[in-house]
Amino acid sequence: MTANTTQTLTRPEHKPERKPERKPERKPEYKAARPPVIAGARPPRDASAGDVVLAYLRVQAHTLKTLEPAVRADEFDAVHQMRVATRRLRAALRTFGQVIPRTDSEHLAGELQWLGRELGAARDSEVLAGHLRDSLRPTPPELLIGPVQARVQGYFAPRRAAARDALIKALDSPRFARLLPELDRVAAGPPRGPLAAAPAREVLPASVRRAYRQAKRRMRRARHTPPGQARDVALHQARKSARRARYAAEAATPAIGKRARKFAKQMKQVQSVLGDHQDSVLARQAARDLGIGAHLAGENAFTYGLLHERELHHAERLQTRARKVWRHASRPKYRRWMN
Repeated sequence: MTANTTQTLTRPEHKPERKPERKPERKPEYKAARPPVIAGARPPRDASAGDVVLAYLRVQAHTLKTLEPAVRADEFDAVHQMRVATRRLRAALRTFGQVIPRTDSEHLAGELQWLGRELGAARDSEVLAGHLRDSLRPTPPELLIGPVQARVQGYFAPRRAAARDALIKALDSPRFARLLPELDRVAAGPPRGPLAAAPAREVLPASVRRAYRQAKRRMRRARHTPPGQARDVALHQARKSARRARYAAEAATPAIGKRARKFAKQMKQVQSVLGDHQDSVLARQAARDLGIGAHLAGENAFTYGLLHERELHHAERLQTRARKVWRHASRPKYRRWMN
């Protein structure tokens, strides 16, 4: 027999196995379970305006209620998602007054506003702390003068804890317990508005158009407001209107289709840029407060001034971007279905 000539006489060198690089752990994002089929939640294209609006309310009411355990457990992003559901409900009640009259929804809208404020306080402190930490991350070490990271942590930790305690108390309150059945009652219908029985395709575009026009007026007002705090406030109001127009278009999508969906997507982009601008405004205020606290404690406040100036320039860039995004979003091709 002939030997295998490919085999060598020397022992092959043993190479240790390379362990795969360990990827940094990511905090899992909260993902709500796929909602079950809700009666009347998917109206046909030829449905009445009342059926379409009530379907939207039922889906958002279901989302709000199913998120409550996740919010109590402090699961990531649960507060934000519950806040979004609350905003969508309130926006629908305010926008479609010809379908659900204000006399039937005014009290519920006020209670949703209260719940939104409680959720917002908990959410905003968390977002703002992360925003400042992200701003500090690329800062060269020689410009981080004093215990900056520790002061930022010490500034936001008690605020977030207090906001979370207040939120849990709100969820435990009789007021929240009364809100849920009232929400179910309004979402169950029947809607008593003068146009509730009319075809949704004929009624809802006009409601979305009114929401859009309010956003347009507020964007114009912000553009003509002098730079400074007044413009910041004007842009924040414009953001609220863009968000309302977006949610109104989302509610109308089952009847209108992809045209409403595309418009909602454009308003979402406007809302996103203006939201980043508002975060920058709040971060600037927090940097000022942190600097004052550092100065009073005998520390060097240089880094907080740097953060303040950085956020100021960032906000200016976002204002320019917001104008460009709005010009694109308000093109006639996205709005013809409203006429």
